Amino acid sequence: MILDRIEYPQDIKNLSIAQLKELCSDIREYMVECCSRNPGHLASSLGAVEIIVGMHYVFDAPEDKFIFDVGHQAYAHKILTGRREAFLGNRTEGGISGFPKRSESPYDAFGVGHSSTSISAALGFAEASRIRGTGEKVVALIGDGALTGGLAFEGLNNAGNSKSDLLIILNDNNQSIDGNIGGLHNHLLNITTNPAYNQLKDKIWHSIGENRTRNFIQRKLRSLKSMFVDRTGGALFESLGLRYFGPIDGNDLEAVISALKKIKGLKGPRVLHCYSIKGKGYAPAEADPTTWHAPGRFNPKTGERVPSAYSASRYQDVFGKVLMDLAAKDERIVGITPAMASGCGMTAFGKAFPERFFDVGIEEEHAVTFAAGLAANGMRPFCNIYSAFSQRAYDQIIHDVALQGLPVVLCFDRAGLVGEDGATHNGVFDLSAYRSVPGITIMTPSDELELKNAMYSAIEYGGPVIIRYPRGTGEGVEWENAEPSILPLGKARCIQKGESDLAILAAGPVASTAIKASGEFDGPSPWIYDMRFVKPLDTEVIDFVASSCKNILTIEDGTLKGGLLGAVSEYLCSRAPGVRIEGIGVPDRFILHARQDKQRALCGFDAEGILSKIRELSQKK
Repeated sequence: MILDRIEYPQDIKNLSIAQLKELCSDIREYMVECCSRNPGHLASSLGAVEIIVGMHYVFDAPEDKFIFDVGHQAYAHKILTGRREAFLGNRTEGGISGFPKRSESPYDAFGVGHSSTSISAALGFAEASRIRGTGEKVVALIGDGALTGGLAFEGLNNAGNSKSDLLIILNDNNQSIDGNIGGLHNHLLNITTNPAYNQLKDKIWHSIGENRTRNFIQRKLRSLKSMFVDRTGGALFESLGLRYFGPIDGNDLEAVISALKKIKGLKGPRVLHCYSIKGKGYAPAEADPTTWHAPGRFNPKTGERVPSAYSASRYQDVFGKVLMDLAAKDERIVGITPAMASGCGMTAFGKAFPERFFDVGIEEEHAVTFAAGLAANGMRPFCNIYSAFSQRAYDQIIHDVALQGLPVVLCFDRAGLVGEDGATHNGVFDLSAYRSVPGITIMTPSDELELKNAMYSAIEYGGPVIIRYPRGTGEGVEWENAEPSILPLGKARCIQKGESDLAILAAGPVASTAIKASGEFDGPSPWIYDMRFVKPLDTEVIDFVASSCKNILTIEDGTLKGGLLGAVSEYLCSRAPGVRIEGIGVPDRFILHARQDKQRALCGFDAEGILSKIRELSQKK
């Protein structure tokens, strides 16, 4: 394999086109083999191989800066930049991150995890280069639907108004802009990238100078050009002030290299539009790119996926099924997701209720305000957003939902520690972020049935409700055939009566973990409460345990600062000064990628960690 001889991008500079094509095949084979044993984001990276090889062949990283968006299409970049062997441990504890990370390699110019950030960040790099006079090239590779994000358009708007030497490569794999490649498009590409044409244009532009005549000609040229490029999506970029090139076949290595060589020497903000096939080079992924976006373990030769041994229902599946049941009974129910239909369990809902299902793309801010508009006009929207991604909609949750007291149900999937996706995706800040917002109810269901009850209850409460639940499987509680209950607002439930002066207040499924830990304790059993709500707090329960116990332990799958521990401490600080209050949760640092159980053990809220804390507090008087 040619790949065996490649350690860094400099090693590919002298390869022939035939050898580079063989290298692309080697990279794909290596990615498939690694990801079959060690799951990751596969289809997106398979489709971007030629573009990334072309970038490294034409440009000179790390002096030239590459910024990726979304980060999970960057596997070929990692393999080519000194991390081929390390890629075997991609996303594992102690291994490299699944996303570009500045501290990991000088080739990773900017950390990436969430979507739609590349253009804004790359513009910052380009402006810094201009101000400092360092002269490096800056390339943003954006794709896999990231252009639907509002931040990407904000970056485009600002870039088009600048003079920055910035190249934006749009890897269009039919997740965003659609169009066809044809003779006219190729003809336009040859004209717009022709060196003689661009030298003449630049010479005329400089001779005219900055005046009305130049501005008039520029407007007319853009108007004329838009007549030809509007079918490719190019009119959008031209109207924003960016020079548009393409589209080209992003899986045609010769076409990619040729276009990049021609565009490299041009100045100003510009866009190269590439079409690519998500999952390219691996038949199962090409046939079903959605499933193979992150397929889990599989047989690399046959493409047969290894089924996950679920011992219980996944929370996302509980949510999806309950939402369908609610919608069947109430025509006001609508479902909204920002491009996470399968991940949050709404695919079946979309098929069953197509008129009441809205996948709005990677637009969390829009999703929340759109939900607010629906609620204000009589509907009852369930807006499902991964907890970490809800951070982008913080203002909309406060200003558009909470301030108006609208009955929007915000379901935060992947709340808490999420595992191999690591620090960029851990949903640990939601409790502290939203607990201070007036009028919001925050529910923390501890199992599958509690999630079902929370969803039914949210409709009855009215006003804004947040329901947070973790990634993965539940506790094995029967929920499908159980009759739903409307939970008393702000009321906890006692799940173990105690015999000691220790009370455990738990938020979410860690309540079950606390029961397990208590069962292994050989001393008097502690009181254990499933709090159900972090806002409003059950102050009657807190008053009771404060008067009955000298030690209170809070447990939460979220940051300790500002979460349940903060809420209980704030309430009791002047009411029970003699009570010791301690907490187990996510400490004040970012938790790196590892399996969920490893992350939880690191933070101390696995059964062993809770048991250790019970023993410690039981000895304190």
